Amino acid sequence: MDMIPVQSSNIESIGYESSTETLHVRFTDGSTYEYKGVPSFIYDGLMSASSHGSFLNREIKNQYPYEKIG
Repeated sequence: MDMIPVQSSNIESIGYESSTETLHVRFTDGSTYEYKGVPSFIYDGLMSASSHGSFLNREIKNQYPYEKIG
């Protein structure tokens, strides 16, 4: 899966596996989190948001199960 670099103060890059609806977010501190069951329209919204961090906090965190993977 490719990680796409983004312009954000706290997110370095974002990746998405559509077959498993798994979102990968790598933060600027080097940690990577995996969010499960994220529909493609939410991923599309994240990628097109003017603030990736705000969108992540508002629409994804505490909405989908996640785990730290790195």
